[in-house]
Amino acid sequence: MIFLLDQISNLIGIKSPKGYRSLRIYANSTFFCPLIAAVLLTVSCKEMTKPEPVRSKSPNIILVMADDLGFETLGTYKGSSYETPNLDQLASDGMRFDHCYSTPLCTPSRVQLMTGRYNHRNYIGFGLLDPNEKTFAHYLKEAGYKTFVAGKWQLFGNANQQQLAGDRKGTTPEKAGFDDFCLWQIDHRGSRYKNPTLSSKAGTIVYGDEFGPDIFVDRIETFMDDNKEDPFFIYYPMVLTHDPFVPTPDNEKFKSFDPTLKVNDTAYFGEMVHYMDKLVGRIRTKVEELGIQDNTLLLFVGDNGTDRDVTSANDGKTIRGNKGYTSDAGTHVPLIAFWDGKIKKESINGNLIDFTDFLPTVLEAATQSKLDSTLTDGHSFYPQLLGDDSEARQWIFCHYEPHWGNFSPRRYVQNTKWKLYENGEFYNLENDITEQNPLNTDVQPKTVREIHDQFQKVLAKYPSTP
Repeated sequence: MIFLLDQISNLIGIKSPKGYRSLRIYANSTFFCPLIAAVLLTVSCKEMTKPEPVRSKSPNIILVMADDLGFETLGTYKGSSYETPNLDQLASDGMRFDHCYSTPLCTPSRVQLMTGRYNHRNYIGFGLLDPNEKTFAHYLKEAGYKTFVAGKWQLFGNANQQQLAGDRKGTTPEKAGFDDFCLWQIDHRGSRYKNPTLSSKAGTIVYGDEFGPDIFVDRIETFMDDNKEDPFFIYYPMVLTHDPFVPTPDNEKFKSFDPTLKVNDTAYFGEMVHYMDKLVGRIRTKVEELGIQDNTLLLFVGDNGTDRDVTSANDGKTIRGNKGYTSDAGTHVPLIAFWDGKIKKESINGNLIDFTDFLPTVLEAATQSKLDSTLTDGHSFYPQLLGDDSEARQWIFCHYEPHWGNFSPRRYVQNTKWKLYENGEFYNLENDITEQNPLNTDVQPKTVREIHDQFQKVLAKYPSTP
């Protein structure tokens, strides 16, 4: 009875103790039974009827890219050195791509990913994005999307990088098409992990005793809350799992850890991979809490191979990371796609994907139309997400000109079995994945020589300068 009186009080707006006492007196009258029925019906309807989540016509798109994470690190790719339960489950609930290839280094991969064009067309220097380039954020804003980026930027440049690029400056997130941002290393470096130095529209702040990756996901969750009624695009280039290798908040050492000591110990790499996986799990959980998982495409990819100081166990083999170099361990990265009700669960995709393909893919997902082929070098894999492999790639091309470190420029074409470098080196990747024994093309069967000739034509199609 007291519960019913509370409900009636709320329903008819009685808040004072005097009014409440009056209601109790009124309960003895013959008119109270119909009122009880009305209240019960109202309360029941409130409990039974939950508001339907708002559905935008265009799907939300979230693109997460881990830093320095090769395919061999994840359990879904038969990696056994690290715990990645969230990503393994994401692959089980969606589609795992077995042949996605990046460039060997972060900036070339990011420029290619964001613009949908090969590096010989638009790569002006390490740590720089040409301000004249149109990115996926520009296109999606034009399509009515709210756009947000969190994580690692490193595309505006510093004095040294600008000198390498002929004093050309890079791009800020606003000029790259993003409505809002929370980023490490626009024009301030500092720490990306503990006590991070992060920039947003409010300015650049050092967050004492906090962990940068946590703050990025906090901001992503807030952006989703604020824009759940509109189609949104979130680009999350993670700072994990790039060195320095340091303790995460899951480690008791984090509390006393001093980031100014320049610790870089690969013993922490495993927990960094696990923490990266946990953050992806947070993002998926948020999507599901908002009830938008059937209208949200979530993509996860690595930007290049794992750090060379890291060795991992995979399918009974030991694989050393080869970031910076053009071998399989430097360019073969994980790619997972999840879209509840759209992508068939436990799908395994064996087709070739390269980083020019992401821009036309997200645009086709957003607009249901293909981007003009003159604007991109990429092939949309959107149809493949829905089970149509009819337009799958037959080869991928890479123009690698790092402008950083001691890495040498290289150009090549490959498929899942064969790889041809511009200097003539030709490899059978099934028999020689580490590229130790180049083949003599003249003694190969006709079918192999035909593949070699096809690859030569592709290299000729993409000259060193546009």
